[in-house]
Amino acid sequence: MLACSTPTKTVNMEHRCPTRGSIALTLPGTFKYGSAMEKVSAVIIVYNEEHNLPACLDTVRWADEIVVVDSHSQDRTVEVARKYTDAVYQKEYQGHIDKKRFAVSKASHDWVFSIDADERATPELVEQIKKALRKGGDSRVAYTMPRLTWHLGRWIRYGEWSPDRLTRLFRKSRMRYEGTEPHDRVIIDGPTGHLKGKLLHYNYRDFADQIQTVQAYSDLAARAMFAENARAGILNLVFRPAFRFFKCYFLKLGFLDGWAGFIMANTSAFYVHAKYAKLYELQKARAREEEPSGGTRAPSEDADTRRP
Repeated sequence: MLACSTPTKTVNMEHRCPTRGSIALTLPGTFKYGSAMEKVSAVIIVYNEEHNLPACLDTVRWADEIVVVDSHSQDRTVEVARKYTDAVYQKEYQGHIDKKRFAVSKASHDWVFSIDADERATPELVEQIKKALRKGGDSRVAYTMPRLTWHLGRWIRYGEWSPDRLTRLFRKSRMRYEGTEPHDRVIIDGPTGHLKGKLLHYNYRDFADQIQTVQAYSDLAARAMFAENARAGILNLVFRPAFRFFKCYFLKLGFLDGWAGFIMANTSAFYVHAKYAKLYELQKARAREEEPSGGTRAPSEDADTRRP
């Protein structure tokens, strides 16, 4: 893994997918540490990530500062983080975007590299970041990078997750977070460059873990839409999920990822259906609360008449 070293020292690296054994992608690489580089803070938000966090933090040891923001994890996440940095903060969870904003605010340096606990910076990406941040460089204030995801026993190269290019390196003085929970969007004020080195993404342990995430994220999305007075109608409940499958599997060539592509397109469509179904539930609950008190509602046709 990455280790801090003195300037001009060359480090030979080999990046492997942790816990995935021989099926993992191996990316050999070499990069050189230079002395004339802008200082950068690596920022990570976490919750119950004791198993993912070490491999992630090993790939950002080169940063001048590592900032970890937790939300009272129930495992050893904080203990693990403190082995790498003293800049570990607790933040009551009030949304993914709010937590991202808080984490960036804690960075000591203007340049920030934002990475998630289930991601790994490859040697090629680190080398390109260091080149991009050399003092006296160009006027770019942010950089995007491609993310490659491992799921269902293979690298996902098509469908909704590919190409997956993210703005993760930026000057915090020239950016802001927007978006709809739980999906953040980075808005940059200034020119943006594009790196070719990859972030490796190990977002799910297995399909069951993905379904748990779909449940959690659809809850957050439904509540965010409900707060904005969105409505769940026939378009959103019926046609949006169907179009999401068509887009992921056919338009974005998900079928080229084999059965994994088919499963992912179905799961993505289910996520869309789930968030609007939950929005529908929230709407109905509010309608019941707003009904005039004292009235008597007729029983529904499917009411269980066996109950006393």
